[in-house]
Amino acid sequence: MALDVEIPAMGESVSEVILIEWLKEDGEHVERDEAVCVLETDKANVDLPAPAAGVLRHGAELDSTLGVGAIIAQIEECDKAAAGLVEAQQSMTVENAPEPASEQTVEKALSPAARRLAEEQGVDVAAVEGTGKNGLITKEDVRALIDARETTEAQPLDSNPEPADQPVPPVPASTPSAGGEEDGQRREPMSRLRQRIAQHLVSAQHSAAMLTTFNEIDLSAVMELRALYKERFAEVHGISLGFMSFFSRAAVLALREFPAVNAQIDGTDVVYNDYVHLGIAVSTERGLVVPVLRRAEQMSMAEIESEIKRLALGARDNKLAMDELSGGTFTITNGGVFGSLLSTPIINAPQSGILGMHAIQQRPVAVDGEVVIRPMMYVALSYDHRIIDGQQSVKFLVRLKELVEDPARLMLEV
Repeated sequence: MALDVEIPAMGESVSEVILIEWLKEDGEHVERDEAVCVLETDKANVDLPAPAAGVLRHGAELDSTLGVGAIIAQIEECDKAAAGLVEAQQSMTVENAPEPASEQTVEKALSPAARRLAEEQGVDVAAVEGTGKNGLITKEDVRALIDARETTEAQPLDSNPEPADQPVPPVPASTPSAGGEEDGQRREPMSRLRQRIAQHLVSAQHSAAMLTTFNEIDLSAVMELRALYKERFAEVHGISLGFMSFFSRAAVLALREFPAVNAQIDGTDVVYNDYVHLGIAVSTERGLVVPVLRRAEQMSMAEIESEIKRLALGARDNKLAMDELSGGTFTITNGGVFGSLLSTPIINAPQSGILGMHAIQQRPVAVDGEVVIRPMMYVALSYDHRIIDGQQSVKFLVRLKELVEDPARLMLEV
């Protein structure tokens, strides 16, 4: 019996994915929950697990764009021993079969992606030696053939070559290159993830009435507390005490008092959340991803620190499940780790608010009528003005400031 492998639902903003890699060959046996391919979304690359054990039959080509619910493959359910027997029988049949025509041989030796590329470019792959398994002609083999053909075509035949001793006139530095670009320029295609991020951010700006309000926070008390207890904290909880747990806990308490900042618009309704799924923006080589701390309001400071570390490492190693990247209700982004002093973060739709943290700087401030040097941080709240009033946004940041500047309030929730 064949079981369809479908593209599962992957969060509120993911409607389609791109198949970028098969991890298992067509006809190969897979175990239940074993990753069979890699899918690219606008959040991250994710592995698709097999829903059952059996023989995998590819149903989609590499680079295909597939919607949620689309069938990407089928699995012929059987155990590994049965799959091995079938493979052996097929191998014996192939060995004893008469030699097919050359055109059929080429057809069978082409991977789906290679066949499509060859047809699009109009190249003859009859003479190509496949580098894939069992001599399979891969997309890379076809690409190499196309590159070689373009190189040959780019070299004109000159029936009247100039004498060898005649100097070749120099090319001015401003002359465009053969590709139509100026010298010193290069053109690289945007990755699909970067394209999706760009579309997502532009869409957020076009669909929300986004404003940003600012404040600054004195981190003296937090830094003193960390210096006093960081070694004991690490000894007891096995994790370092950072700034993110203070700001995360403060955000959770502030969101409790200003629920509109934790809400979202759905058509003509406002959806209020009685929980906080806190997104933490993480920079990776592939782009920005936002893993989510689910039910952050129920977490202690140590649990917040541990979960942030786990999610950040998982995001950088591309090891997060889709449910760990979806469903956030509010986001925190920390540009201060890169030296940013001030910014206006963009809302992570469909959320209605995002908190921006920035670099800590020693600055002169007035305290009790005197100028003193304190470790200060600017914070920014970007918000959707359609459901969050200016007064609410300002009071939210003021409440956050009060909680961080007096950490005892975080413990007492006052």
